[in-house]
Formats: sequence, C-alpha cells, structure tokens
Amino acid sequence: MRKSHPVRRVVLATAATVSGVVLLLSLKPSSDPASAQAGGTIPQQTAAAQESAQGGTGAAAGGAVTGDVVQTQYGPVQVRITVSGNKIMKSEAVQAPKGGESDQKTALSVPKLNQDVVAKQSPQIDTVSGATYTSEGYKKSLQSAIDKANAAAPAQPSAQPSKPAGGSAGAAAKTVTGAVSQTQYGPVQVRITVSGGKVTKAEAVQAPKGGTSDQKTALSIPKLNQEAVAAGSADIDSVSGATYTSEGYKKSLQSALDQAGG
Repeated sequence: MRKSHPVRRVVLATAATVSGVVLLLSLKPSSDPASAQAGGTIPQQTAAAQESAQGGTGAAAGGAVTGDVVQTQYGPVQVRITVSGNKIMKSEAVQAPKGGESDQKTALSVPKLNQDVVAKQSPQIDTVSGATYTSEGYKKSLQSAIDKANAAAPAQPSAQPSKPAGGSAGAAAKTVTGAVSQTQYGPVQVRITVSGGKVTKAEAVQAPKGGTSDQKTALSIPKLNQEAVAAGSADIDSVSGATYTSEGYKKSLQSALDQAGG
C-alpha cells in the first residue's frame, strides 16, 4: 500500500482553508455606511439628526402668543392671545395697572377689552370709558401679539376666491369701527359691516344718553343707520332735532369708511 506524502497533505489542507475563507467573505453583507447610503438606505442615526436640524415636525398653527409690554401713565400693560384655526379664541391681560384707583379701573376695563377682542377678532376695539390709558396700552400690546401670531403662522397655499351664495366671487365681509366723535352731548361711534365693496350694515356702538338725549338718540340713530347703508357713504342727511348726534355720527362713519378702504 502506497503512503501519501506529508507535504502534499499540508498543501491540500491549506488550499481548502483558503477556499472556505473566500466563500464566507463573498456571502457577508457590506456594513459600510457610505455604500449603504449609495444603495438608498439611510441609517437610523442620520435620519434622527436630519429631523433635529430641521426643528422636528414644526410648530402647529395656533397656540398662545404674548404681545410686547406697553408702558402707560399708570403702569405696564401686556396682552396674551390664544389662537386656534386662525381665530382668536381667548385674550387676557397678563399685566395691567394696579394699586389705588388703578385696581378699580383695571377690574372694570380688562374683562370688557378681553371680550371685545374675541368678538371682533381685531385690535380695533372700543376704548373703555374711564380707563383710556389702560385701553390704549391694551390695544398696542394686542396688536403686537397679533403681529407675532401672523409671523409665526405657516404660509397658506394659494386658492381660488370663494363664491358667495349668489354665485359671484366676492371678498368676505368685514366689520370696521370708526373713531369716537365727541359731541356736545356725548360721544358717538359707528361700526359698519362691508361686503363686496358695499356697506351692508351700520350701527352706533356709542351715542349720547341720559335725559333728553335718550329720546334724540332713539329717534335719530335708526334713521342714520338706514341712510348709511342706502348711501354707502357719509354724505347723509342730518336728523332734525338731533343735529349734534347726526354730525358726530357722520364723522365716525367717515372714519370707518376710510379704514375699510373708502
């Protein structure tokens, strides 16, 4: 019987080992991050880092926004609004004048101002009688908060103008309050609603009252309201017996028309 040579056995064993190693290397998947990304797969760590750099998913539209502090003669005023769906859901004064008579004026004016903001959805709110400085400071801080909310709101995609019930395209109705007009018998202030370039409603939010003024106001204001809608301008007739009220009405009406764009 022929014996195999020892050297030959070593050579054969070495060749078998090398073949096995080559086979294992050809089956092992690549773990190089660069090759994985080239193949379309992003590692988990890279995806998380990318989201962090972009600020996550972004802030949702709405939330609480605090306006700037406005210094008044009686102390600072600062307003915070809560916005949801492009609407002011809540308004509150986080700072307001306090101490002495200021406590009473703040307690009288701030709740009214808060309600007026939500009702009108605008900084064009009425000044509370007896709390002029607080009211003016409130409106300035409110405007600041609204500006911040608008700046933080995401850009809305452009869309075709909506059509009203009549079928023709038109701008949405808006309500505008004119400036207060002081008369010999008291302040007069007019609020109008404009839709499609026309005055659809007019009303006096302030008018002389007390004594004979009550009768004159009840007599004149309804007529002036009708005239304003019919004329669509401040060129309306004064009501006989209520001249001062009529003139104050027309001045405030003109102010509202100017704000609405003529």
